[in-house]
Parts: sequence; structure tokens; C-alpha cells
Amino acid sequence: MKTEKEPTTLTSASNEELVAELLQRIGEDPKREGLLRTPERYAKALKFLTKGYDEDPETVLNGALFTVTYDEMVIVKDIEMFSLCEHHLLPFFGKVHIAYIPNGKVIGLSKLPRLVEVFARRLQVQERLTTEIAQTIERVIEPLGVGVIIEARHLCMMMRGVEKQHSSTVTSAMLGAFRAPQTREEFLSLVRNSKTNGF
Repeated sequence: MKTEKEPTTLTSASNEELVAELLQRIGEDPKREGLLRTPERYAKALKFLTKGYDEDPETVLNGALFTVTYDEMVIVKDIEMFSLCEHHLLPFFGKVHIAYIPNGKVIGLSKLPRLVEVFARRLQVQERLTTEIAQTIERVIEPLGVGVIIEARHLCMMMRGVEKQHSSTVTSAMLGAFRAPQTREEFLSLVRNSKTNGF
């Protein structure tokens, strides 16, 4: 006996089918030449842009911890960051500046951009992204203090809504020693100077 095919639902549809449905709903024809492979491409792009959900930030850092006697500020500036705003699924992008004061251990320098990538490749708000990076560093290496600053532009403000193309958002998280005004100001000063010293 021939059984009827079950209707596609939100739980059983593939990502490609959902994108094709979305294209139809906005008035497009997913079968026209330029859109034939768009559902497949978009599904792959979305998987890449949200790959941070499958990665453990603490594992990223734990593989590159080194014992040192150095106890001055370590700064990695101008780390490029791209993420998706969880409110509109539109990109926001900018730079992350990270500083910490070691307390017996340092992190391999390349691991800080990797940590940014893990959290940025999730649906985010800039404020949470900033604190997640700082709190993870604090938890893993227990430094004397951590500072994180993110400067970003949000397409949800630039392309829609208020449509302000030149606005940017700055967020910061200051933990431990970085809550002291002198340490905070040293960090801010070094970040500001990076924009004029040619680096």
C-alpha cells in the first residue's frame, strides 16, 4: 500500500530546504538560475560562521600555557573579529584588544586570536562577547588581571534601522588588576597609541 509522503516541517527540513522556503517567502524564485545553489551555499556559510559552538575555548588555551617569571602587561592588539548579531543575524565586525598581567603563566600568543574566533563564531551580542573572552582567560590562567576592548561596526545599525554608517560600538571588560585606574589607563593608552605609531 502506497503511503503519503509526510509534509516537511521545521524539525525535518534540511537547512537547504529552509533557505529555499525563505527565498520563496520574500518573493524570490529559488529555482531561477542565480539562486539554484544559494540554499546549499548559505547552509555551508552558516555552518562556518557558527562553528564556535563545536569548539571548547578552554581547550584552545590549555594546550599552550607556559610557566614564566614575567609579571608585566602582555597585550595583543588589533585582532580582527567577525561575528553575527543574534538579534538580526547580520554581521558585526571590528577589532579586539586583549591584555593580561601574568601570575606565573602566559598563553601562546596565537591562542588569543583563536579564543576570539571561538566566541565570535557564535550568535552574539558585543557585550557578551567581550566578557566571555575576558572571563575565559581569567579562569584558565588565573592572571593578576585581564582587560578586553572590542571596537566594532554593526550592519544591523548601518543597513537597517537608524542607518548610521559611521557609528561604532566600543565595549570593555576589566577584571582583577585592570579595575585599578592606573592599570586601566596604561592599557587604554597603549591601545590608542597603536593607531598612530605605524604598527
